[in-house]
Amino acid sequence: MTGADVPPGAVQAGAAVPPVVVIGPMGAGKSSVGRRVAKALGVPFTDTDRVIAREHGPIPQLFAERGEPAFRELEAAAVRRAVQIGGVVSVGGGAVMHPETRAAMAGAHVVLLTVTAEAVAARIVGSDRPLIASGGIDAWQTILDERAATYAALAHVVFDTSRRPMSRVADDVVTWVRDSAPAGTRTPPPPTSDEGAP
Repeated sequence: MTGADVPPGAVQAGAAVPPVVVIGPMGAGKSSVGRRVAKALGVPFTDTDRVIAREHGPIPQLFAERGEPAFRELEAAAVRRAVQIGGVVSVGGGAVMHPETRAAMAGAHVVLLTVTAEAVAARIVGSDRPLIASGGIDAWQTILDERAATYAALAHVVFDTSRRPMSRVADDVVTWVRDSAPAGTRTPPPPTSDEGAP
């Protein structure tokens, strides 16, 4: 099991086409946007949080039993494997704080999704995410403030998800990826369809 969701008929990302890594704060829509982008490009999609949970158990339990440093080591390994697979990879909000994770992202197209505290509040209600489970939106803001400079330093492009449908954000990411691809490796757009994004 690779942990990647490969759409039917997808073409595996070639070595000449850099993988796309989606970063950003908790609740920004990384998995939702990343999945749509991968589908549009016809490449694998990997959600590293999902991979870790499947291989090692629920993330809140990992935090409680093994601590954040041990979790970040597992996360770095998952990101490294996912980037080697290629396609689109969404990573946990704090993944970028680990040096090995940042190293694994070298050479990838890095997309930062941002979101305002006001917009994210409804998305994280009742969340079991370990770092905000007891602190809510205040904890979310504190964590974002700690990570913002790292996000900005890594990002090649930034899209805000606060007030736009995830499908529209994904369309913009797809356009950017295609425009950024090296000559000769650009993926042609899919056939025009009236069907809306899922």
